[in-house]
Amino acid sequence: MNVLRPLHNPFIRHSVQAKRDTESRGCLIILDSGFRRNDKIAGFMQCCKGLDLAKRNGEGFTLLEVMVALSIIAIVLVPLLVSQSHSVSLQDEAKFNTTAALLAQEKISEIEIKNKDDLMSDSGDFGDDFPNYFWEIKILDVSFPGTEEFTKYLRQIDLTIYRGENRHYQYALRLFRFVP
Repeated sequence: MNVLRPLHNPFIRHSVQAKRDTESRGCLIILDSGFRRNDKIAGFMQCCKGLDLAKRNGEGFTLLEVMVALSIIAIVLVPLLVSQSHSVSLQDEAKFNTTAALLAQEKISEIEIKNKDDLMSDSGDFGDDFPNYFWEIKILDVSFPGTEEFTKYLRQIDLTIYRGENRHYQYALRLFRFVP
């Protein structure tokens, strides 16, 4: 059974015709609204206060309402938490890249100071200042076909800096050094 009744409110310029649909548990359907543009929201809220939409025999929410609310919360929160987790991992990777670049610069400076006879492949860590950061240097002879007379004075130096034993993050540089 549908009941049509006018609502009167001092915030609204004209009266509002609304009908209450009893089959859908008190949903309000606005048929004609004469709201002024500035008072649209305030007027609608006053109209809703006048109608007691939540009249029920029992107090509380139905199971369907709770399930809909929880599904809306899940739809909103899951991407938010995934985004937060992703930003934390990106921050961790950025921290590694910044630290590894500075440590690589330090290692390259040490390599440039050494004599050509002291250049050899090696590996190690950065001590207590940077725990869990490791380095590895590979020294290789350079050979390009047809340029043997020039390439005998070049060495390829591959420097890799990594964190942890599983080498999840790696920072690699390749340097060529002239050794007369």
